[in-house]
This record gives sequence, structure tokens and C-alpha cells, in this order.
Amino acid sequence: RIRATTEFGLQYNYQMRPEFTRIVASAGWSYKWGVQQQRSQHRIDLLDINYLYMPSIDQTFKEDYLEKDENYILKYNYEDRFIVRTGYSYIYNSAGRAFMNNSSIGNSYTIRLNFESAGNLLYAVAKFGGMKKNTSGEYTLLNIPFAQYLKGDFDFAKNLVIDNRNSLAFHFGAGIAIPYGNATMLPFEKRYFSGGANSVRGWSVRDLGPGSFSGDNNFMNQSGDIKLDASIEYRTRLFWKFRGALFVDAGNIWTIRDYKDQPGGQFKFGKFYKQIAVAYGLGLRLDLDFFVLRFDGGMKAINPTYEKKKDRYPIIHPKFSRDFAFHFAVGYPF
Repeated sequence: RIRATTEFGLQYNYQMRPEFTRIVASAGWSYKWGVQQQRSQHRIDLLDINYLYMPSIDQTFKEDYLEKDENYILKYNYEDRFIVRTGYSYIYNSAGRAFMNNSSIGNSYTIRLNFESAGNLLYAVAKFGGMKKNTSGEYTLLNIPFAQYLKGDFDFAKNLVIDNRNSLAFHFGAGIAIPYGNATMLPFEKRYFSGGANSVRGWSVRDLGPGSFSGDNNFMNQSGDIKLDASIEYRTRLFWKFRGALFVDAGNIWTIRDYKDQPGGQFKFGKFYKQIAVAYGLGLRLDLDFFVLRFDGGMKAINPTYEKKKDRYPIIHPKFSRDFAFHFAVGYPF
């Protein structure tokens, strides 16, 4: 009754730019299985090793962006690094095999859980083995520092059918990642971002947050350690294979620590709710059965970047060139 697979994977990514050359090599060993007519899906990443290698960095780029302003986020992510992680993920969909293309025959809901941990075993070996730290205060493996963090994600989506043409879809997602021990920051690939086709659609991808931070044209600085997302979407059949949608999205990202390159980005219980961004918009979808083409246009409703009422609430004072974002995607957002 259990459909199970074992996976071994190797990946090699090579990126060559005028400013630097970047290589990411990874190897993984995982188990997947499903039960209860495929309503439940489990995955265990027993071992996942990632090696980030920077064979060359242009000296001018290094001086101007990594050393001149002491941008710790940039510097951390342009250094050689190991990520040795294990993880577990669980997906439950009440529709089971009736679930196709993120839509189902009737009322349904989906729960997704994910947990991963990195660097703990290496840190224990280094600590009890009396290994020396490098100049940045990090233990190393083959003279290469390794990341250490805990990360957890929760995602819930519900589809409520009104009649044979109309439905309501709800979504809530939350995630937190905590660097500790051998790391004061998460690797960029493990950080959260907000905005885009599957997030708060009044903002372009990686264009929102963290917190009230307005951005500085550096997408790495617009990432965080905590994420909240919530959406409600009214979906209707139009004609032929076209579907329409009205949606409202809310959310943002935050950092755990107060980084000087992300002012206003730290999560604080007394003010985080004031930094939740809100957007609204319209969507057009082409449902071709085997996949869905999605076109969404979002407008900013509440912009946490500003404190002044006129700029903070663009829903009252909308400006199309400033507040509109267009998204093209494959599949439903949730």
C-alpha cells in the first residue's frame, strides 16, 4: 500500500560573470513515500551536501561591494562554504488523487510542513575535537567554513467550492530560519523573500521587505529569516478554458538580527504587524488541463515602507506606475 522511492542526486551549477565565477556542487540521498491513496506524502532528506566555491572574484568588485562598505550580507554569500543538511517534509491533501493542477473536484485542503537542520554534527565534531576557528570565528571543514541553522515552514491552503463555476481559495504560510553556532547569517539560498507571483502580488519578486526596508537595488539585502503570507482568492469560470480571479494578499519578511544594511528589517513583536504589506488585484488563467498559464496584476494597498498616510495607503491614493506589478506564472499560486 505504500509507494516508496529512494533517490540519489548530483548537481553541478557553474556561473561565470565579469565580476566573479561561482560554482555550486551538491549531492543528496533521500526517501519518499505516500500512503492513504496518496493523500499523504513524506520525504526524508537523509543527507544533502552543498559546496559553494568562488574560484575568482574581480578585485574592483571585491573592494567596492564586499569590503568598502563592509556589507556583511554580501560578503558572507561570496565566500566558499559548506552546507551539510538533513530534512523532513510532509504534504497532506484531502482530495488525494482527485487533486490536479492545484485544483480539485470539491472542497479540499492542503497542509505542508518542512523542517531542516544543517551543520550540527560538524559543529559537535569540531567542538569536541578541539578544532581551531578561522579569523571570522568559524569552524571549518577542509579550511572551508560550514553553515549551521534550523529552518521550519508551515503552509495551509483551502479550496471552498461555491457552485460549479465559482470557488474561494484561502492560503496561509509561515516560516522561520535561525542561524546559530557556527553562523550568524543564513546562506542566501536558504533565506526568504517576498513579492512575486506566489506571494504579495502588488510587489515584484524580491521587492518587498524585510520589514519597512525600502530596498537599495541589491536583491540580496531584500531577504530575511522570517516570513508570513496570507491570501484569499475568488475564482470563477469565464468561457472555454479561461478562468478569472479576484485576490487580496498580505505578508512580509523580517530578519532575526539587526543588520545595518537592512534598516527597519528586524522582527519586533511590538511593530511587526504594522509592517505587513497588503495588495489586491485581478487574475486571468488559461487552464489547459495538464498545466495552467496564469496572468496576475496586483496593486499595492498598504505599503509598510512609508509612514506618511498618503504614501502608506496607496489604496486611497493609487498611482499606477508606482503601485502596479504584473506577474506571469505556470500553475495556481496555492
